[in-house]
Amino acid sequence: MRKTRKITALLLAVLMLTAALGGCTGGKSAETASPSASAAVSAAPVQGGELTVGIAQDLDDSIDPHKMVSAGTREVLFNVFEGLLKPDTAGEMQPAVASDCKINDTGDVFTFTLRDGVKFHNGNPVTTKDVIYSLKRAAGLDTGTPLINGFDEVKSVEAPDDKTVVVTLKKPDIEFKAMFTAAIIPDGNDPTKETIGTGPFKFASRSPQQNVVLEKFDGYWGTPAHVDKVTYKIIDNAETLVMSLKSGSVNLVAHLTSAQVKELGSDFTVVDGTMNLVQALYLNNKVAPFDNVKVRQALCYAIDRQNIMDMLSNGKGAAVGSSMYPNFKKYYRADLADVYKPDVEKAKSLLAEAGYPNGFTMDVTVPSNYQPHVDTAAVIAEQFKKIGVTVNIKNVDWGTWLSEVYSGRNYQSTVIGVDAASLTARAMLERFVSTSTSNFTNFSDPEYDKLYAEAAAATDEAKQVELYKQLEEILTKDAANVYIQDMCDYVAMGQGVQGYEFYPLYVMDMSKVYFTNKTAA
Repeated sequence: MRKTRKITALLLAVLMLTAALGGCTGGKSAETASPSASAAVSAAPVQGGELTVGIAQDLDDSIDPHKMVSAGTREVLFNVFEGLLKPDTAGEMQPAVASDCKINDTGDVFTFTLRDGVKFHNGNPVTTKDVIYSLKRAAGLDTGTPLINGFDEVKSVEAPDDKTVVVTLKKPDIEFKAMFTAAIIPDGNDPTKETIGTGPFKFASRSPQQNVVLEKFDGYWGTPAHVDKVTYKIIDNAETLVMSLKSGSVNLVAHLTSAQVKELGSDFTVVDGTMNLVQALYLNNKVAPFDNVKVRQALCYAIDRQNIMDMLSNGKGAAVGSSMYPNFKKYYRADLADVYKPDVEKAKSLLAEAGYPNGFTMDVTVPSNYQPHVDTAAVIAEQFKKIGVTVNIKNVDWGTWLSEVYSGRNYQSTVIGVDAASLTARAMLERFVSTSTSNFTNFSDPEYDKLYAEAAAATDEAKQVELYKQLEEILTKDAANVYIQDMCDYVAMGQGVQGYEFYPLYVMDMSKVYFTNKTAA
């Protein structure tokens, strides 16, 4: 466990190192100007080479695409596994293992036609048996326990012929189409023993806490990857991560802060976007004093989002006031970020009404491998001093965070980013249903549960959008958490590396990254 840095040192360092970088573009790649001609000038891809990517956390203990918990695991395995459908850089669902998808008029029957020529990484062709096995496994139809949240809506999976798969839901669900990004794996396959997908890269090896190695799949049905090999090197220390990039031992690193980017100098290409997640101070609603809505509201009034963005990313990012980020355009409510405008006196008054006129001391548990969250917690601690709240920051490793905070719910508060695991707006809201297994904040509101059930069953899109917005408003007014931002995401690439593209979801597509010269490769 790393020691928490002193807040004064943090603020001074960030202020000194922050420079005018390219503005975050909401998920669209934008190359930052660089004095280095070799880094800034675009060049044609050179096929081949071995790419090394620095990442801050290891994969989940079980490399099972149907049991993935962390966003970090999903962004790596995006390159290995594919579903019947796959998102593109605009967030639209495109045919993948399937070549076609038809939905009946009532929105409860999905008919897929399998694409010709799709092979698994073991060389075997994908058949309807593989698809049926994969979807039944995800839905728990044979075990009674769904492996993917939301797949309990599946009633049956059938194949009327050797090219067609029909999925019938228990009730109409116009958003369920996005769930078919769930990985297709071979019939009878146990992913914990043999990792086999259909993506542009195949799984080669893994050394826990050290690296994950992927190799180009020459039999890929789609556009082939440029590089021959990708090694994800696990570096859970932020300073070491930047040093590794500067030394050339890694070629690409994502999720950097502006201060980290400034440390790199001019020999790197930097692209920026947003992370497509909701960063917040997540509160355990069952633990005192956060079981008191007035305390939660007081903390919301004590937060200055713009100050946090100024400190971490040169003022870039997108303020959020509920559990929805801007790239979910038709669902996102920008107005909710203004419900709790910074008001120290209002915060103090609410604390007094809640029985804490002199404030209190609270723990904020933060995964130490994510520097943006560590830095955010430090800025929050400084802001809370103004209302008499003392913050004890507990930096923990990623495994401890998963077991104690996410799974065990044994915590007071935490700074983390939550993404849309199923690539739907619903995924951002379903975790706050009182009975949800992913409701790690223990939020509970009968009205919220009722509205969510109504929204999930809605077949009229306009009505569903309106219900989702009402759910967001409940989370805001109940101050379920202290919502902060969709963070600016800086991705840095060494000389001779280009091609990184942002998606409106939390993934890293390595098939598009390439070297521009043989020396770099």
